[in-house]
Amino acid sequence: MVIIRAAILALAATGASAQEVDVEAGKNLFLNSCWQCHGLDAKGFGPMAEMLAIETPDLTELSKRNGGVFPTEAVAMQIDGRSPLLAHGGEMPIFGPSLESDQNVALRMKSGQLLMTGVPLANVIVYLESLQTE
Repeated sequence: MVIIRAAILALAATGASAQEVDVEAGKNLFLNSCWQCHGLDAKGFGPMAEMLAIETPDLTELSKRNGGVFPTEAVAMQIDGRSPLLAHGGEMPIFGPSLESDQNVALRMKSGQLLMTGVPLANVIVYLESLQTE
């Protein structure tokens, strides 16, 4: 059983009702935007992976490669484009603008710090965290 530690605190940016993160919504976003390179199982073997200049990472081993801690902030920065990655002569597609929202949540990282992000991006992050192998 995977325990999702990142999404502990949910806050609405407008002060309206609190939004909660949704792993299933994150999975749907992943299947809409990410699977072509990362594969349906997120292990890095999508149909576009062979066209990339770098090896597409296995997203189920992010925690393992980070000392057993899910790298919430690094994942957020990679997806939204704040930490660019060259894949095939250009940057990984930046999905940040498509994942922005009027509703934000605070994800609690292992350090205890909070990371404010839009609900759609938070959904993808908690989905990826749910896939982590031990």
